[in-house]
Parts: sequence; structure tokens; C-alpha cells
Amino acid sequence: MRHPDVKARYHADSGTWSYLVSDPASGRAALVDPVLDFDPKSGRTATTSAQALLDAVRVGGLQVDWILETHAHADHLSAGHWLRVQLPGAKLAIGEGIRQVQKTFRPIFNLGEHFPVDGSQFDHLFADDEVFSIGAIGARVIPVPGHTNDSVAYLVGDALFTGDSLFMPDGGTARCDFPGGDAATLYRSIQRLYSLPDDTRVFVCHDYGPGGREPRCESSIGEQKHKNIHVRLGVDEAQFVKLRTERDATLSMPTLLLPAVQVNIRAGALPEPEANGVRYLKLPVDAL
Repeated sequence: MRHPDVKARYHADSGTWSYLVSDPASGRAALVDPVLDFDPKSGRTATTSAQALLDAVRVGGLQVDWILETHAHADHLSAGHWLRVQLPGAKLAIGEGIRQVQKTFRPIFNLGEHFPVDGSQFDHLFADDEVFSIGAIGARVIPVPGHTNDSVAYLVGDALFTGDSLFMPDGGTARCDFPGGDAATLYRSIQRLYSLPDDTRVFVCHDYGPGGREPRCESSIGEQKHKNIHVRLGVDEAQFVKLRTERDATLSMPTLLLPAVQVNIRAGALPEPEANGVRYLKLPVDAL
């Protein structure tokens, strides 16, 4: 199993880790879960975080073939669309479950029949267990529904990018109370990840520094299996579902859910400008 180079960047405002993963031998690369900066108070966007990833690509002399989304995020806006413009030849990809997410949210945001729900906003929709490559390093798409029904993980050589399925061991797992989420399904998805070799490197999408520690992004399958506070060895499905359901009942809605989802189902593209040249995001009132 090949050992890709992984560079991580932390977006403190959303607690999100984005990654530049590359094949050192060929210089081919992929970006995973890039963030578009967004200030919900002012409605301003910025590309500072995405530009940092782009700078790392250029410093390394890399050729980006893929921009990979693990799911339609509810806690940050994706910079996938912006990066695709900056990186000609890179394909923006997500799991084919995005179609169901688009169907779920089109009526919530009243996007109308003109908004396609076939995933065509993306360059490629991955099927479950589809294989691809980054240079000479083989990669595979692992479906991990449960947090959302479009969630996938990417196994690139010995590096696993889990999206919002597993957090760091002391952070546990992601919530399952979004549309399409299901705690029992997430438990089974994680068991699938736990079938990978113990030395598989695990790179999480979020870390919030439990207990006040510094944010971290990397663990291993072995460490997760033995130390994850929600779903370590010996925790059965019923126990996990009870824990996850009770915890989810205490959580408030993510601050950026409404702006993030309506952008991310568009593959990170903002809505088209209206007649005055301004783009608008919708805020459904008393709908959720």
C-alpha cells in the first residue's frame, strides 16, 4: 500500500480540516474538503483558506487532478467551485448520494424545477466502492452514510479521509439528526472502516479541541478502535444508537447550516446574481 504525502490546513472558525494529498513520485494530487471563508454577520466571503491550499500546491509543484468532497457540509461553505476555476483539469467530485440531498433541500429553499437534482453541478459522482488513483497511488471510495446519506470516505493508499463519520478518538463521532442521518447506519459504516488495517492513517474533517487541547487531525484505525469514546471495541450498535441519539437531542443547529447547505448542493457555487448584481442566500423562516 502506497504512502501518500498529506498536508493539513485547519479552519478555526468552523473547526474544519482540509487536506492536500499527493503522490510524491508523480507530483499528482487531490484536495479534500476545502473551505470558503464566510462571515455570517456580514455575508462576506473570502478565499484566504482556499488560497493557502493553492499556494501549497504551487510551492510543491503539484498537479491537482481531484477536488474531493466527503459530503454536502452543513458547517462550512465549500471552496470547491472556486478552486476548480483556479485549477484547470481538476475534477470536482462527491458521492452519488448528493442527488438525494439535493432532492431533500430543493423544496426547503424553494429552488424550483430549474435547479437540477441529478448532481450535474459536480464533474464526477462516485459510486460506492469506486476506485480511482492519485498518480500511481490507488484510491477507493467507501460509503459511510449515517451522519448524512451522501457521506463517503476516501482511502488513498494508507490514508483514510473520514469526512464527518469519525472524529478524533476523544471527540467521538458526528451527529446523526440531519435529514437522511441515522445513528444505526453510522455505526455500521464505522464498522466497515474498522475492518481496515490498524495502521491505516485516519484524517478527520473536524476537530474542536475537546478539553481545551490544540486541534488535531490524525489518528489511526487501531487507535480509533481502542480509544474512540463513542464507538470503540466492545460498544454494540444499541449502545451507540442510545448514546448518539441522546447526545444529538442536546445539540443546537450548526450556525452555518442554512447558508452552507444551499451553497454546497451547488458544488460550492454561490447563487447567480440578481438584477442588481448582488447574490442572495435564502433564510427559510419557521421551516425547520
